[in-house]
Amino acid sequence: MKNAKGVNLNTRHFGKKVRRNTAKRSVFVGKNGMNNIDSAFLMPIEGVGVITGRGIVTRGKIEAGKVKIGDEVEIVGLRETRKAVVIGTQMFHKDVPEAIAGFNAEIFLRGISKDDIERGMVLAKVGSIRPHRKFNAMIYISKKEEGGRTTPFTAGYKPQFFFRTTDVTGTITKLFEADNTSRSLEMAMPGDTVNIEVELLSPIAITIDLKFAICESGKTIGSGTITEIIE
Repeated sequence: MKNAKGVNLNTRHFGKKVRRNTAKRSVFVGKNGMNNIDSAFLMPIEGVGVITGRGIVTRGKIEAGKVKIGDEVEIVGLRETRKAVVIGTQMFHKDVPEAIAGFNAEIFLRGISKDDIERGMVLAKVGSIRPHRKFNAMIYISKKEEGGRTTPFTAGYKPQFFFRTTDVTGTITKLFEADNTSRSLEMAMPGDTVNIEVELLSPIAITIDLKFAICESGKTIGSGTITEIIE
């Protein structure tokens, strides 16, 4: 069957096309994080600036939720938690009524100065996330062939931990077996998977299941996932 313009409207072909396009949109939504839009707002801060006439602007990719003009948000991590009010939101360099998960955004804030905020902090819904310094995690230590260390390390080792947009020095205070956290280890070898207890130099916004990288002298020597928040 054809429409007035002679376009074929064969239902079988049309149905396949709709399903195919729907699948493509589903993949797009998943990759951009929009399936996380109903969670509490969270945006790791990648950059901070001052725009004449508009005040403080923070830039980053929204990890979860959404934010709109008038919302009160918290600035969490590295320093004392502060509150601010959203006075503007932009996506694709255009003003929008709200910014949503999965996309880069610029969030304009009132109630803070440029010295109060920096890369590595997060913007978050009030009360939704707290800064912490101590946690347990399971990590994999890269082998030499993977660009990792060539020697083992012991408790007391102090590498850099990279979370979202921040890096902070931390001390691995304890080492445990991967499948038995009650059995301690004297050392961890390249290629091992182990559990560790970490104390960071500065508190940052972290949650259980958050992934991170471990670096030393500018190279990644391991990766891990937080399994428990201690304090």
